Amino acid sequence: MTPKDVLVNDLMQSGYRYVRSEPVGKNFAKDFTPDLTPKEVLQLGAFGGKYMTDCKDEFPKDWYDGVKLCHEKHVAEFNCFGVNASQPLSVWRAKGWIYEEDPRGWFQWYCRYYMGRRIPEEDARQIKRWKQMVRHVAQVKYGCRAGDTTCRPRQRQALLHWAYDSRKL
Repeated sequence: MTPKDVLVNDLMQSGYRYVRSEPVGKNFAKDFTPDLTPKEVLQLGAFGGKYMTDCKDEFPKDWYDGVKLCHEKHVAEFNCFGVNASQPLSVWRAKGWIYEEDPRGWFQWYCRYYMGRRIPEEDARQIKRWKQMVRHVAQVKYGCRAGDTTCRPRQRQALLHWAYDSRKL
């Protein structure tokens, strides 16, 4: 395997291979401009500490520095805004939001995209979904005083999951 080839063996994927064809954190689609890196999302507190607890071999170790993790259950207090803003994976699957190569959903896709994997059709689909979150940005901006992070904490937490820095709204 070359350094650009990745072999995934975790609880949700075994023997999955992909290629990182772009430099880490570079060459994103022009219309994809997330505020936060995957490392920042994790370190701010996301997904109740449960998401991707078994993926440490796939991603840089420093992404997990200082991150509160709990493999057994979702812990809302581990989230940046201290609330649960996640839906169960079963809901994501039922709505057709899960791409088979990224069984954990959008954030897993983003982590792999950030690391350099490109799948043009799936990248376009996921970027379209990311852009649709702007409606939540607008609701926070127009429904809350600037800087009041206690206003709409669920929406702010959800936006954080999608790499929008909702602390700055």
